[in-house]
Amino acid sequence: QVQLVESGGGLVQAGGSLRLSCAASGRTFSNYVMGWFRQAPGKEREFVAANAVIAAYTDSVKGRFTISRDNAKNTVYLQMNNLRPEDTAVYYCAADLRWAHVPSNRAEQYDYWGQGTQVTVSS
Repeated sequence: QVQLVESGGGLVQAGGSLRLSCAASGRTFSNYVMGWFRQAPGKEREFVAANAVIAAYTDSVKGRFTISRDNAKNTVYLQMNNLRPEDTAVYYCAADLRWAHVPSNRAEQYDYWGQGTQVTVSS
């Protein structure tokens, strides 16, 4: 069983920055593929970024968001810069226990999910 707890969401003006954190339980965190997804009201959950041997990003956040991890702290981060109103969503952290070179962008690939943290970007 893996538990994921997100933090760091909030309200920010367009152009601002936030850093989301996701703390994971489990002794083999370094073997997990970790991902971030988001869901805006009335929309489906969508892939944002994930970290395995390499990192992957959805096109709309490339150059603005950076995913990183600290295996000693069992934590994955999402640094979000130059935020836009369309980034407003609930952001979810997810863990895929099947290690891979290239992380998946498919939500159904991930085994465990956090409760989500709200990010609101005002114009």
